[in-house]
Amino acid sequence: MLYLLTEFSDGGGAFNLLRYLTVRAGGAFFTALIFGFMFGRPLINFLRVKQGKGQPIRDDGPQSHFAKAGTPTMGGLLILSALLFSTLLWADLANPYVWIVVLVTLAFGLIGFADDYAKVTKQNTKGVSGRLRFGLGLLIAGLATYAAAQFHPPDLANQLAFPVFKDVLLNLGIFFVPFGMVVIVGAANAVNLTDGLDGLAIMPVMIAGGTLGVIAYVVGNANYTEYLGVHFVLGTGELLVFSAALFGGGLGFLWYNAPPAAVFMGDTGSLSLGGALGAIAVCTKHEIVLAIVGGLFVVEALSVIIQVLYFKRTGKRVFLMAPIHHHFEKKGWAEPQIVIRFWIISLILALIGLATLKVR
Repeated sequence: MLYLLTEFSDGGGAFNLLRYLTVRAGGAFFTALIFGFMFGRPLINFLRVKQGKGQPIRDDGPQSHFAKAGTPTMGGLLILSALLFSTLLWADLANPYVWIVVLVTLAFGLIGFADDYAKVTKQNTKGVSGRLRFGLGLLIAGLATYAAAQFHPPDLANQLAFPVFKDVLLNLGIFFVPFGMVVIVGAANAVNLTDGLDGLAIMPVMIAGGTLGVIAYVVGNANYTEYLGVHFVLGTGELLVFSAALFGGGLGFLWYNAPPAAVFMGDTGSLSLGGALGAIAVCTKHEIVLAIVGGLFVVEALSVIIQVLYFKRTGKRVFLMAPIHHHFEKKGWAEPQIVIRFWIISLILALIGLATLKVR
């Protein structure tokens, strides 16, 4: 919205600064951060009063989690509010990629909110039907992927780009939309599965979001893409503003979610943020790199898939409990130990993902 003020600039003055993407990204970061600090405590108090008993705790979960009974959920509302307000304030709203990512984030947030609301009001861990959530997610992701493909350059439309191999493209044709659906829905559910310990999901989301923001900035700049040998996608640089807002809003939430958490992000946060990561990857043509940058989420999701399939076939378990962070809890690792080590892994994977921009 503030970008409109550049119309009053004659090439100098304060308004001209808004033409610089990095300036607006910095503004988005600090706006979202301050928003989180200002409204975090009032929102937590409101949720605690309205929810009463807070988020239901799984009966079959680690015993240490019963001490968290009464902690309110839906803290993702804080992240979403800060993220969306900041993005709409600082981003160029004429950019189609911004709207694709914003609408995917909001739509998955609504699905997550409905699920959290059902859990809190019914005081059980089932929430909304898994099939309904999955079906709605596929619909949203399909529409978003189709829209992104319409704005991609003609030589990249419906193509799958590979990291490291700069000239390798796989034409998926009509299968690009189903592929994008898998990427976005997979990312949303993988983050959702990771959100099981205080602070575990939010920092890897921030790291992945920040990394994708840098990638979007590079991919949207013709000079950088020519130098690095990556595919140029006009307009995606504006997603840096969204990523900066995500990082700022995430930090504001982490202030209250650090162990012991004053609030859980719930599905409201995890589904929306995961969907956002997937949408950015589809828009920037870096779907495969997302699997590297968000490798922690991939491992968490795979641990559940492996556990379920192996148990159905043999009646035995590969892990003491899935997702895999619960496995380490069962092995005696302290919660902060698991969280910080997983953060370190996320940072390493992010650096590997960034390295793919240079290694060609």
